[in-house]
Amino acid sequence: MSTSPSTSTTGTSATGRGAVVVVVGASGNVGTSVLTALARSPAIARITGVARRPPRWTAEKTTWVPADVARDDLLPVFAGADVVIHLAWLFQPTHDPTATWQANVLGGIRVFDAAARAGVPALVCASSVGAYSPGPKDRTVDETWPTHGWPGAAYTREKAYVERVLDAFELDHPAMRVVRLRPGFVFKRRAASRQRRPFAGPLLPGGLVRAATVPVVPDLAGLRFQVVHSEDVGEAYRLAAERTVRGAFNIAAEPVVDSRTLAEALSARAVRVPAGAARAALAAAWRLHLVPATPGLLDAVLHLPLMDTTRARTELGWTPRHDSHAALRSLLTGLREGAGGDTAALAPDTPAGRLREIRTGVGRHA
Repeated sequence: MSTSPSTSTTGTSATGRGAVVVVVGASGNVGTSVLTALARSPAIARITGVARRPPRWTAEKTTWVPADVARDDLLPVFAGADVVIHLAWLFQPTHDPTATWQANVLGGIRVFDAAARAGVPALVCASSVGAYSPGPKDRTVDETWPTHGWPGAAYTREKAYVERVLDAFELDHPAMRVVRLRPGFVFKRRAASRQRRPFAGPLLPGGLVRAATVPVVPDLAGLRFQVVHSEDVGEAYRLAAERTVRGAFNIAAEPVVDSRTLAEALSARAVRVPAGAARAALAAAWRLHLVPATPGLLDAVLHLPLMDTTRARTELGWTPRHDSHAALRSLLTGLREGAGGDTAALAPDTPAGRLREIRTGVGRHA
């Protein structure tokens, strides 16, 4: 189950050679950081990056394979692998939850089934703080906190459902080592444009997020959350792939981010705003297709618990190199610059790209 006993012994493959790792959803924010972390490790011999649209960019030791988890045969891709890391996830279209369910839930089930049929010894799956049931904001919870998600948002419902799928999968495949990483909000500069598209949409001016241009930041009751730099998440996945750990690990940096933290980053003032008013404004904007983020996602953020990362530090051996201020600064800098990466998922911001988002329907394309 999610908190199975584990050890911190490092290792490679059963044959003693360097490990072969397949990363599904390798071209995105976390995926590119995972590839970079794996490529640096002498314990990793070969990496296969799986993406719907393989990029020109690559990391050392990496070969790209085009595949869609919702429809393509993954068995030959996983053959001979020592570890499968599953990261693929669609945030959009937010107005079509059936599409995200098919990709995220049914696609995830296809990945797990293919890994089992291929005889892969270890599966590392991207879960999220979003899988957790509502929890406290004045203390942290460990990995035993219930993972039933928040019912009002597709993202949290799907993350929670995948947790239930993994519970059953572990029972059916006790010989396979299954790891779940539950990070907070994951930021890096090169992913800023990628994160603007599914959450803020095309109408957010990049210049608006620079210091001194935002006079106030809404201070909502319950707005306390955790972030982590993507490079540190990549390292957590490398450790999970190499070490003989099992179960769930919370991944987050300190300190906790709140309205005051955001205000300081933008040289603004935090002003108390009723959560109901903020939700009503977001709901109206979402219904009008002005923003892609749903009001249910705001509800989820306001109810998510704060995570205790002791297990990741003591059993996984993970320590973040960036604090939450650095992670947040990387996002804000990237938003101002329209920064991106050399993959389709991380394409930098352009006026033509923003026009395409509007023309094809806000909230439909990542």
